[in-house]
Amino acid sequence: MITRHSPLAHSAYHDLLSSLRDEVAAGIRGTPTRIDRKGRVYWYDTYRVGSDVKKTYIGEDSEELRLRMQRIEALRDDRDNRRRNRARRVRLLRAEGFLGVDAATGSLLHAFASAGVFRLGGTVVGTQAFRLYEGELGVRFTLDQTAQTNDVDIASFERLSIALDDSVSAPLERVLKDFSFEPAPTLDPGKTWRWKQTRSETLVEFLTPSFAEEEGLRPLPALGVHAQSLHHLNYLLAEPMLAAVTYRDGVLVQIPRPERFAIHKLIVADRRRDGPDSLKSIKDRLQAEFLIDVLATDRPDDLREALEDALARGKRWRDRIAATLERSPPLQAALGDMMR
Repeated sequence: MITRHSPLAHSAYHDLLSSLRDEVAAGIRGTPTRIDRKGRVYWYDTYRVGSDVKKTYIGEDSEELRLRMQRIEALRDDRDNRRRNRARRVRLLRAEGFLGVDAATGSLLHAFASAGVFRLGGTVVGTQAFRLYEGELGVRFTLDQTAQTNDVDIASFERLSIALDDSVSAPLERVLKDFSFEPAPTLDPGKTWRWKQTRSETLVEFLTPSFAEEEGLRPLPALGVHAQSLHHLNYLLAEPMLAAVTYRDGVLVQIPRPERFAIHKLIVADRRRDGPDSLKSIKDRLQAEFLIDVLATDRPDDLREALEDALARGKRWRDRIAATLERSPPLQAALGDMMR
């Protein structure tokens, strides 16, 4: 059974998210500049530092972003008041029973956001992303649905990282060192994609879609790190969305769309190296079952479109999805008609 947050909590979450998006425009230092690249439009903050002209990536063109940039002065003048209101909304959401994230994860995501990781295309994936659908969908999670890991997985497109022609404001190796993370050993010296925290078992991993037969390491120039490339990840990262982390006065991050996350879990549950009946595969199926149950009720068209997209990508995709459905009667009941 789906248990939902109150309308007050759902409204407070979206107010928090809207305020964090306002902050993007309020933080513009100079003049917004439009740049066209291969049919796509991007906006950059152009300003002077001494005699040098700097350009910092703001975001991809959208009507919403343009409207916010038209209100830059008003947004700048009201920053302190908005910050206090966001902090109140975070307190309200916690009082309403939002799980949010733990303080250690919240502070790390805040540091990544401050460095520009999410502004430059980084997307939170894995269980940390799953937790953040609580606000977007207005549903309550139980502790057992979101437990088991404090790991943070960040994914991004290599080509986007190159195209943006911008980079994080602080080297991520230094950011991670401040949180007691050290590079994990790798077979490719100088190509670190995974960091382990010395005082815990927490891992931070960087991932990117694989468009080749081999899933090797690829550079993410905008983030200044390497990433493990994985098949099927391009599907998950298509059209990501912004989300608010309920930490301090809120942290703006990027996550996959919930319908794509759910269908992607059907695929990875079947391709786990430790087998489709491993604990990780079971967790994949449980997360997929929960989201698909919600989406089938609230957003059936989005769910159908995401499933049709995956099924149209080839026989391997269809076979993996079908194999996961065979192990899950709830998923068969929810998606059986759509698979025909």
